Amino acid sequence: MTPLAFLVIILFVFSVIIHEVSHGLAALYFGDDTAYLKGRLSLDPIKHIDPVWTILIPVVMYMTSGIAFGGAKPVPVNPHRFKNPRKNMMWVAAAGPASNIALAIIFALGFHLSVYLAPMVNQESLTFFMQKALVQIIIINLFLAFFNLIPIPPLDGGRIVTGLLPYDLALKYQRLEQFGMMILIGLIATGATSLVIIPVEILAEPLLGFPIKLR
Repeated sequence: MTPLAFLVIILFVFSVIIHEVSHGLAALYFGDDTAYLKGRLSLDPIKHIDPVWTILIPVVMYMTSGIAFGGAKPVPVNPHRFKNPRKNMMWVAAAGPASNIALAIIFALGFHLSVYLAPMVNQESLTFFMQKALVQIIIINLFLAFFNLIPIPPLDGGRIVTGLLPYDLALKYQRLEQFGMMILIGLIATGATSLVIIPVEILAEPLLGFPIKLR
């Protein structure tokens, strides 16, 4: 593994941990302290790492496609402890993708600061190395945000849709969750999830200041 790949994987793990902690913090705000009591509001990676989804899959994907993708162990959330379970769960779900967009903006600020401080850098320099890593982790965070916003339960987008629908329709929509992973695998196999790249490219351009083509 190259030093660049190693750094990007480290930043990726940090990003998925922030994603899950954001779910837990939102749940705590709405009255559910389950994640807090289980110690899942910590940034300690040991508490969040899943050997397959946080390490193996991201490493394999990054080495084969240049995009690190995966996730951390989901934080436990008990919606029955919310005052308005359906609406509150919608905001808890939205907190994850929102955190990734916020991280993309923060990393973009770091990227532009480095460019401002060192506009002309040697491609062998540490500054250029960090800039490459920042560009990649910005794209990865945008991809994490928009992939999770796919409106299929149990993804965050599915829970957001459930919170927006009228009660009767929401109950019917929730039943999709038992088939959610099969639907998602089918979409990935057919390449339909590649549509996520479109909003990633659209948002990456103003953040970076230049267009990104991922297709």
